[in-house]
Amino acid sequence: MRIAILSCFYPYRGGIAQFNASLFNELSKQHNIKGFNFTRQYPNLLFPGKTQYVTKQDIAIQVPSHRVLDSINPISYLKSVREITEWKPDLLIMRYWNTFFAPSLGYVGRGVRKSGTKVISILDNVIPHERRFYDTPFTKYFLTSSDAYIVLSGAVGDELLHLKPDANFKIIPHPVYNHFGEKIPREEALKKLKLNTDKKNILFFGLIREYKGLDILTEAFNKLDDSYQLIIAGEPYGSFEKYEALINASPAKDRIKLFTRYISDAEVPVFFSAADVVVLPYRTATQSGISAVSHHFNVPMVTTNVGGLKEAIGETGTGVVVDEPEAEKVAEGIISFFEGGKREEYIKAIEKLKESLSWEQFAVKLIDFYNEI
Repeated sequence: MRIAILSCFYPYRGGIAQFNASLFNELSKQHNIKGFNFTRQYPNLLFPGKTQYVTKQDIAIQVPSHRVLDSINPISYLKSVREITEWKPDLLIMRYWNTFFAPSLGYVGRGVRKSGTKVISILDNVIPHERRFYDTPFTKYFLTSSDAYIVLSGAVGDELLHLKPDANFKIIPHPVYNHFGEKIPREEALKKLKLNTDKKNILFFGLIREYKGLDILTEAFNKLDDSYQLIIAGEPYGSFEKYEALINASPAKDRIKLFTRYISDAEVPVFFSAADVVVLPYRTATQSGISAVSHHFNVPMVTTNVGGLKEAIGETGTGVVVDEPEAEKVAEGIISFFEGGKREEYIKAIEKLKESLSWEQFAVKLIDFYNEI
């Protein structure tokens, strides 16, 4: 079968590009695959990070792709439709994670469907975590460009049905990322990071955005005794001033270790090897790519009961889920994790879960769904 994938690939960095590359490689084992990439993903003025592109330290999966779609140039929308349809795919797969891409991807999806190609969109989010007035109309426009949808959690499925009650969709959980390499010894990792080796290590990892609740975790950490150490590793998207003020005012600030920068792929194993637990104190969520990384490194999690996190972590037995995104609850969850004596049970549950969360299984289920529609 001929399958086109329209989304971001190398040289773009980040979880979406890595996901697409892993799926590309898995589907390529059985099918003829062609990647269609962005020539411009975000205008620089709208991108909150330092760079959209991979660095020398990133372990980027380099798959071949044709760069054709400019997210803000309508002429490229026409060109993308023409070049994808000229390749004559049986299936076009698109990724949707941000309303910003609704006009470009929605137009291309519509145009390709007119040629008789089926279109399946993989939805990371239906409505963004940080909402804007145009999210609903733009997303409704995008959704009409696909025949069917893959959602990565039940929470995304609920969002989809809210906007498109007749949507044909299938839930396939996020596979485990497996391109980061292996864990290193805990003490070696802590020495690399120049951190104390005799503490209980809590890791907050990933882009620092309002909905991810770093302020909640900082306040929760104030309630823990001095046997705990908090490692914050990730690039702020927006101002870090609010968090910096909270940390400076914290009585535990000497045990809060900051790595507030872009963390390259090569560094990821060091942080997850140093961690005893990963905490996701999110205010809102659908699913989290961080959980896929935690699973890869066999690190249990403490998370709030929002979106699909209970589904991904609580129901699979791979961590602790607290009722609300509140500092008191998060602190109780962390203490429960360390004092509950279930760490090895969580790790065994992760190892068992990884057997079903492979890229092979994801690809098989996707193709089965295509055959159904």
